[in-house]
Amino acid sequence: MLKDEIILRVREIGEYIAATGATVRAAAKRFGISKSTVHKDMAVRLKKIDGELYKKVADILAFNRSERHIRGGMATKKKYKVDNIK
Repeated sequence: MLKDEIILRVREIGEYIAATGATVRAAAKRFGISKSTVHKDMAVRLKKIDGELYKKVADILAFNRSERHIRGGMATKKKYKVDNIK
């Protein structure tokens, strides 16, 4: 069985992602833990703790994953656009 502190962390991160649509990276930064921990919490532990919240979070993370390449391209475009102005 999971420790109470882990259960609280998993719920808190799950609720944060569900409320804000945050990425795994953003959630990890917000809670001061690794991306791997957030991913395991959301993909494995949350399913056992709260199935309904898991479904919401899984949908958000799937959407974020599907748009990941677009965000990366936009960041690169922005980076080089700023560098060319200087």
